[in-house]
Amino acid sequence: MLHTGWTIWCVLLTLHMSACGLEISEYESDRVICSQGLSDCTMKDEPFDVPEKNHVDVRNLTIYFKLCCGVDAPCELCLVIETEINIQLPKDLEDESHSGYDEDSDGEETERNFKAASVIVCYCAAATMSMCKKVEFTINHAALTREKFSVVIIEPSGISFSSRVIVYLKASPLIQQVDVPSLDEVCSQELQGRLDECDVPRLISVINKEMTQVELQFAGRNKSFPSMCIQYEKNGRCLGLNRTTIPLYSVTPCVCLQVWDEDGQRSRRSLSCPFNNTVLFQRNVWQNVSVSVGPGQMNNLRPMLWWNLSAPCRLEGEVWPCKKEDSCREMKGFRQQLSNGKWQQNSKGLWKKIGEFEEINLELSPCVKVKVKGMDQELGPFCFNNTDRWHWNLLIVGIMLLLCLTVLVSSYLLRHDFVKKWVWSWHHGGFVDIGMKCHVVLLSPPDVDDGVSESVCRLGSQLSNRGFSVSVDQWSRKEQCTLGPLPWLYSQLLELKSLGGRVVIVLTHKALERVEAWTHQNEGVIMMKREDKGFPQKCSPYSDVFTACLCLIQADKRLHGAAERFLLVTFDPNSSIDRSLPELLQGLRLFQLPPQTQALLSELAVAGDREGIR
Repeated sequence: MLHTGWTIWCVLLTLHMSACGLEISEYESDRVICSQGLSDCTMKDEPFDVPEKNHVDVRNLTIYFKLCCGVDAPCELCLVIETEINIQLPKDLEDESHSGYDEDSDGEETERNFKAASVIVCYCAAATMSMCKKVEFTINHAALTREKFSVVIIEPSGISFSSRVIVYLKASPLIQQVDVPSLDEVCSQELQGRLDECDVPRLISVINKEMTQVELQFAGRNKSFPSMCIQYEKNGRCLGLNRTTIPLYSVTPCVCLQVWDEDGQRSRRSLSCPFNNTVLFQRNVWQNVSVSVGPGQMNNLRPMLWWNLSAPCRLEGEVWPCKKEDSCREMKGFRQQLSNGKWQQNSKGLWKKIGEFEEINLELSPCVKVKVKGMDQELGPFCFNNTDRWHWNLLIVGIMLLLCLTVLVSSYLLRHDFVKKWVWSWHHGGFVDIGMKCHVVLLSPPDVDDGVSESVCRLGSQLSNRGFSVSVDQWSRKEQCTLGPLPWLYSQLLELKSLGGRVVIVLTHKALERVEAWTHQNEGVIMMKREDKGFPQKCSPYSDVFTACLCLIQADKRLHGAAERFLLVTFDPNSSIDRSLPELLQGLRLFQLPPQTQALLSELAVAGDREGIR
């Protein structure tokens, strides 16, 4: 009978597999391998909740991983479980075995007693269900007290690179916890082409001295390029790189590049540092070293001098303070090593080292010098200047400049107050009270339209209420009859010239036809058009003033000054008058009321202020 008793013991062991020694085997399927004392070894899947019946005493459990590679096939991750079982023969059988009597019969009895032994091996990754294999075997008559068998499982379920695996035996206290090597460690074995996960873009760097740049190329890539990032030192922060060239002056021996494909399946990155053996690149490090110094104060309120050194790569060397007045002679006892302490990276990826010199007399304007390993000369001095007196001088100069600037700005604002008023009205939706009244001459269209006439009167009243001096042709009929249309219009223009302002002409479609007809008639091309039925047009009593205004516009346009005296308005916001203006009226600003009433008021106010400044 197989002895099943053992001393209860348990081993919990975490193993970290060495990727550099990951063995490559040619297994193509799951298998079990038994030592000579065990025969008829078989292995099959077993539910994890089935209890063990014919178990044996397992004394040792060894777990490791291999890469199983078939012929002309990619490699796969394999889990290898080695066990050592303890075989205890019955005492009488052991004595008979040593005495040598009745060997044949005893052998038959032994073989019969040791059949149907088995071990159930289970494994699982974190947060996954256990998978079990049942290994069955026969213990031979010639078996030793300790025998071994190995289980090889190709592509174990739920297990991948970098995962943690727990292996245990049914009816045994043995448990082991194993960390699968990471993909980066495994792929360092030059497995590209044999392990799919190891296939990463291969980077080639070419130095183009004529263009003073390094060109990055990718083997086997014609059109599509992988993703890249650049970093200083292998453990530095990697910054995204979206170009395939690097300026030669920024390349240093510690520059490394990561390259990977963004295809969602192969996310492994290749890391290469190809510039570590060139003197030119080492010189770029020295030329990009920067040092700053400044005053500080310790916790005991004693002075100190802090220094901040930054460079593309971490450096070895020394830093020490010196006296500026004494040809920067070294202050003894203050030397510090750059290799001591912690280096940090700034937002640009450069490495920086911060230190301080305590009990330094800051009144001596101390400096700092640096000696970098590999450089023939020292860097520096980098000095701190005692600027207390300069601080007061700069404060006085700043106050004087501020006073001068205030005077200049005040003068400018006084001369250009109309701009400020226009901006204020634009942002506040209202109109400021104008400082000087300007004159507005409001002219009606030449056709008779009661609705338009009422709108003209309302606009005149609105402008008058806003503080403008307003003259509407409909309100000045008596003066027009006395003086005549053209003299009356000239008198208004004289007042407009003294106060500033604009002549506002109200347009309708009929008024545009009148302008066209007047233009052609004035050029001697055609006579004024008649109505379709042959009746003469019914003109407004103010048509003569409108016609006189056209004469003035034509004269001003020849002098390029019509836009400074005349504005156009229409009371139909949906009309297309702005797209069909006659040539005579082109260049004059057109306001569509009521939507642009506020803009019209602002324009008139600015016109009045501008005339006042003149």
